[in-house]
Amino acid sequence: MEFETAIIGAGAAGMMCAAHLDGRTLVVDHAKAAGEKIRISGGGRCNFTNLYTDPDAFICANPHFAKSALARYTQWDFIALVEAHGIAWHEKTLGQLFCDNSAKDIVAMLRDLMAARGAELRLNSSVSDVQKVGDHFSFTLQTPDGAHKMTAKNLVIATGGKSIPKMGATGWAYDIARQFGLPVTDIRPALVPFTFADGRFAEISGVAVPSRVHADGPVFEEALLFTHRGLSGPAILQASSYWTEGNAVTVDIAPPDMYEALRKQRQEAGRRNFTTELSRHLPSRLVEHLSGVFDLSGNLADWSDARLGALIDGLRQWELLPNGTEGYRTAEVTVGGVDTDALNSRTMASKEHPNLFFIGEAVDVTGWLGGYNFQWAWSSAMAAAEALNKAP
Repeated sequence: MEFETAIIGAGAAGMMCAAHLDGRTLVVDHAKAAGEKIRISGGGRCNFTNLYTDPDAFICANPHFAKSALARYTQWDFIALVEAHGIAWHEKTLGQLFCDNSAKDIVAMLRDLMAARGAELRLNSSVSDVQKVGDHFSFTLQTPDGAHKMTAKNLVIATGGKSIPKMGATGWAYDIARQFGLPVTDIRPALVPFTFADGRFAEISGVAVPSRVHADGPVFEEALLFTHRGLSGPAILQASSYWTEGNAVTVDIAPPDMYEALRKQRQEAGRRNFTTELSRHLPSRLVEHLSGVFDLSGNLADWSDARLGALIDGLRQWELLPNGTEGYRTAEVTVGGVDTDALNSRTMASKEHPNLFFIGEAVDVTGWLGGYNFQWAWSSAMAAAEALNKAP
């Protein structure tokens, strides 16, 4: 069977591309249902984009690569698409947009758009033996009813990265890239909790605090959660995308007015135990844990301005050395991927093979937590679709 375009991967990027393609299109996925990552995202509500999407919110070896696609299909474009299909949405924190009802609404919208274009969707199917024969790609499609030889003029790889392997994620996109001579950057799990070998935070598992966290990158001001295995929460997940093994993570858990507030408390309740007064600013279980990290002995009256200042500095520059992360098992995305130096930033096509495209998470473009990665899926998919529709 011959197709104009074959898209491997029926996730966010693959479905979005197929939903806007002319010509006979085949979409293949080994999963039982399309858009499974969409379905589970955002607690089942799908954080489908972010109001503040900007190239600076993406990690890539070439910081300019994502600019073209993001500028030509923006968050506002996807919001307009969602609204045109009657999907109600709301904003949470930091520009994060979610469906009012269910993430399934986004999947249904993309399925409807694909159907309207006549795209053929094959689930429970896998692709093997990909070859380029002349101007076309030839491959074997393994389906429940047997193997079928297929050809397509264009091939779009939208199989994502290695995050969440229990959903079938693999490094297949990287294998295809290498097969056709495209380099792949180093990859690692991202938007992932940190682990500590000594289980040092097990006793305060479940405690959450506002924080400012950074690890070889921007400072993220969001919640931090202590867990049995280590550290999690939005601020930690964000910092993990920039962290490299062997480096420390710097945590700031001191409220902005803590120093002046403690000085005032010293005048009013100086005879009280210092940890009791500190618990007015931080959870008591956390204060108990911090007693083993910092010297919190004595009454508040015993604490000089210098000692208070030193503690505040310590809480604002608390360096922690993880032994690792929870890995791809719980990582929301993969940092790294198909090297953007080998791709055309306007079309997402291989420079060496102009009818071979890589979109979404398979590419070395990784967004922050909060809808940025979905926006990259939409934008990169539209860049490919636009180029394919213009192709002779």
